[in-house]
Amino acid sequence: MKKLFGKIRHLARIEASDRAIMRALSLSLLLGLGNGCQSPAPTTRDPIPYSEVRLREGDVIRIVFPGAPNSNLDTTQQIRRDGKITLNMGGEVTALDKTPSELEKELLKIYDAQLVVKQVVVTINASTYPVFLTGAVLKPGKLDANRPLSLLEAVMEAGGVDYAKADLKNVKVLRQIDGKLVTFRVNLRETLKGNQSEPFYLKPSDIIYVPEKFSWF
Repeated sequence: MKKLFGKIRHLARIEASDRAIMRALSLSLLLGLGNGCQSPAPTTRDPIPYSEVRLREGDVIRIVFPGAPNSNLDTTQQIRRDGKITLNMGGEVTALDKTPSELEKELLKIYDAQLVVKQVVVTINASTYPVFLTGAVLKPGKLDANRPLSLLEAVMEAGGVDYAKADLKNVKVLRQIDGKLVTFRVNLRETLKGNQSEPFYLKPSDIIYVPEKFSWF
C-alpha cells in the first residue's frame, strides 16, 4: 500500500512538473512571436495635413480674395447636395471632393483677370463628419464631429476610458486611404503626460480602437 501511494505521489509530481513546463513553453513561444512580429513604432504624426481633407457635402467654407480690389468677391458658402457652391460674379463651381488647395487653384483660374495679387484663400468654417469609437471607452459608438477633432478629444467626448482596463499605449486609428485600410498606433499615455507636442487629428469615418490591457487571467 505504501508503494502504491508513493507511486501516486510520484506521478502527481511529474504531472505538475509537466504542466509547469508547458506553461513556460507557451509563454516563451508567445514572447518569441511578439519579438518576431513587432508592430510599427507608435506615431502621432498625421501624414496628411487637416487642410488637405477633401471637402464634403454640408461643409461651410470661407473664400477670401486678398488680391481683389473688389471685396464683394469674398463669400461664405455651404456645399450643396449636388456638390456645388455659388460664387459672386463667378457662377457655380463644384467643391465636393476637392481639397481646399485644389479649390483655390481652380478659383485662381476663374478670377485671374480680376486679381491684382494672384491669391485665393479657402478655409473650412464648419464641417460635420462621423468618427467611430470602440474598445475600452465608456461610451462607444458614433461621434459626429463639427470641427477639427484630435484623437484625445474624441476619446474624451466618448466619456473617457476605463483606466484600469485601457491600454493607452496602443490606441489604434483605422483609416481608409486610397481604398486600403491603414492602421496608425498612437501612444495616448504619452500624450496625457504632455510628452507629445503634435495632436493626431482625425479624418471622416476614422475608427478608434482603445484595446484592453493584456492579462493571463
